[in-house]
Amino acid sequence: MKVEVMPEVCQGHGRCQERCPEVFGTDAIEGKCMILMPEVPPELEHKARLAVKNCPEGALVISSD
Repeated sequence: MKVEVMPEVCQGHGRCQERCPEVFGTDAIEGKCMILMPEVPPELEHKARLAVKNCPEGALVISSD
């Protein structure tokens, strides 16, 4: 599973990082989401999916490879 962020949509609430800090971080300059681990390992998929669902703007996208 892969995750991506649409920075033009992200408002920097940080809910993704709260739910899955292994995969999502916050850009120190703009305060928006940054992906720390684009390819999510199986053991973190559940947490990453919860983080994506909790994004108020829908700025995160999951794709499976």
